Amino acid sequence: MPAVVLVGPMGVGKSTVGRLLAERLGTGYRDTDDDIVAAEGRTIAEIFVDDGEDAFRAIEKGAVRTALAEHEGVLALGGGAILDPDTRALLAGHRVVYLAMDVEEAVKRTGLNAARPLLAVNPRKQWRELMEARRHLYEEVATAVVPTDGRTPEEVTQQALDALELKEA
Repeated sequence: MPAVVLVGPMGVGKSTVGRLLAERLGTGYRDTDDDIVAAEGRTIAEIFVDDGEDAFRAIEKGAVRTALAEHEGVLALGGGAILDPDTRALLAGHRVVYLAMDVEEAVKRTGLNAARPLLAVNPRKQWRELMEARRHLYEEVATAVVPTDGRTPEEVTQQALDALELKEA
């Protein structure tokens, strides 16, 4: 079972905070998006374009199931992984941190660029719509919610450790 699972929207800092958490806990770090890219031999954007979102979500569901079963360190999930009800059920009983941010922070961090396939047209509007559809799902699976707006990765990492009452290695 992973020590911590990170969820949240694209660009929130799951990878950065995940690596810091893993370092501070003295454990490994794993990202299911990286697993998918390695297994498929192409980027997530390419999978979306070539095969569509439904195909990507099926691949993602399998990657999350495998990682939850195999990984004992810090695990970061892709932004949309929580859309699947089976995945949400698998997260029950895990320490899940929802890294939250508002749209203005998302603009600062990602520029809401076209490399994000779900944000290719009118990125601000699409980001808001994605969050309206997903926020309650992130909150549903979360053991702790950690706002990231205006905070450094180190501050977010410390807040996650404090929220979960975890001790550094």
